[in-house]
Amino acid sequence: MARRYKPEKREVPPDVRYNNRHVQKLINHIMLDGKKSTVTTIVYDAIDIISEKTGKSGVEVLEQAISNVSPVMEVRPRRVGGATYQVPMEVSPDRRLTLAIRWIIASSRARSGKSFSEKLAGELM
Repeated sequence: MARRYKPEKREVPPDVRYNNRHVQKLINHIMLDGKKSTVTTIVYDAIDIISEKTGKSGVEVLEQAISNVSPVMEVRPRRVGGATYQVPMEVSPDRRLTLAIRWIIASSRARSGKSFSEKLAGELM
């Protein structure tokens, strides 16, 4: 493994409608085969469904769902001598957000029936 330098992290630009980075990150994670416009309509529909059902802002509900799901600690393998131990470590904020979004998407894909926007909205509420 090369030990030169770490490439700088690229900042995700906020989405068009809500001007929110978490919404854009959710869109990018759901996207398959580069079909961003399709996923954008799905996510916006899900946020609209949330707004109708809860009466709150859909983006606020999304932010709350992400903070509820995001992990604080995780176990990472540490090799000491010949043995490998599972050591609990704090999760960095970027990884915390990524894991939360990944888990929300996985659980909404696992739901049965309905359209994906309804499944995503149900998972976020």
